[in-house]
Amino acid sequence: MEHAQHLSRAFPWRTGTLVVGAVAALELVALLVVGATHLAPSSRKTAVGAKPVAHERAVTPPPPPSHPLRARSNVSVLVLNGNGRPGAAGDEATTLATLGYRIGGAENAPRHHYARSMVMYVPGWVKEARRLARDAGIRLVAPLDGLTPGRLRGSRVVVLLGS
Repeated sequence: MEHAQHLSRAFPWRTGTLVVGAVAALELVALLVVGATHLAPSSRKTAVGAKPVAHERAVTPPPPPSHPLRARSNVSVLVLNGNGRPGAAGDEATTLATLGYRIGGAENAPRHHYARSMVMYVPGWVKEARRLARDAGIRLVAPLDGLTPGRLRGSRVVVLLGS
């Protein structure tokens, strides 16, 4: 039977591991210092009449151009009944019309098993869709998906009624 041999000195890989770990820690500290100096706002002051350095640039990009919120009377809404209850789309269309929205149509959805109501919008109409959802008490707002432009009847926002 063979026996394990006991070594009297420490394994050499332990020392190597400690050295490599210390070097890695020093590199990390150096990278953090360099990164902090490049990301920190410039504290250099230019002399009177001197031009700013060309390589300095804005840290945040300008916000995308936005349009003002369109009036409710300029928002055409298509109401789709996705819950199967007869007259649900017409009732919701009447409610939205009393709030000032233009109704582009009220009809049945292709399917009648939607669990939740939602407001969908075409690109550029997200602000109006969020306001309509808040007005109607609907929590789900999403980009329009699954409807052809001909089915929209000129509407830019769709209310899909779920159960």
